Amino acid sequence: MPLKVAALYQFAALPDFRALREPLRARCAELGLKGSVLLAHEGINGTVAGTDDGIDAFVAELRHGPLFDGRLDNLELKFSEAVEMPFQRLKVRLKKEIVTLGDTTVDPTRRVGTYVDAADWNALIASPDTLVLDTRNAFEVAMGTFEGAVDPSIASFGQFREFAARRLDPLRHRKIAMFCTGGIRCEKASAYLLAHGFAEVYHLKGGILKYLEETPKQDSRWRGECFVFDERVALGHGLRERKSEGAARD
Repeated sequence: MPLKVAALYQFAALPDFRALREPLRARCAELGLKGSVLLAHEGINGTVAGTDDGIDAFVAELRHGPLFDGRLDNLELKFSEAVEMPFQRLKVRLKKEIVTLGDTTVDPTRRVGTYVDAADWNALIASPDTLVLDTRNAFEVAMGTFEGAVDPSIASFGQFREFAARRLDPLRHRKIAMFCTGGIRCEKASAYLLAHGFAEVYHLKGGILKYLEETPKQDSRWRGECFVFDERVALGHGLRERKSEGAARD
């Protein structure tokens, strides 16, 4: 039986995130899950794998259980499958940010770019006045990206601010469409650009994974594979596992 993999995140105020760590770790262990979950004052971010029942119970706990008390009622979720367990262990870690931009003043719960569904993405990036921006790390971009997208050539997301200061101009780049693996990096990056005077900032809702899940291959503007941070390494259209040899790991 294939295993179910859930990639999830939500920006939400979790001032008690330190106290949540052990109860959440215990619940994941009870459900037989493996993977990585990050907790911070700004929310939750993680990817876990297990049986269908285990993953479903975990998602229900996050959304409706007493641990988070309704604070995670707007989870961004993507499901896929794995032939074998893609994680070696379970990790629940505390962080300053659930995705590290390096600017804790950026708050995606207050203002982010305009979400674009997968069905509308092709039309947006085909527009000649749109700057299409890949916000991922260079080794991820090398495995696959959208046609015509700008590669910021960064080693980590924490370098995005430097890239934006060096290469982006609110007067010239009036319309930016950005994307990342699951959407979380774009939440932060779009909030950052809006705060620095960029007029129109759009981002792919659910990220590349949602696009590959919903877009027929014959209609796709995606080229290559989508790197994922587990032992499956890469996914293709339909979120099918497409193992690549020699991929860089983080």
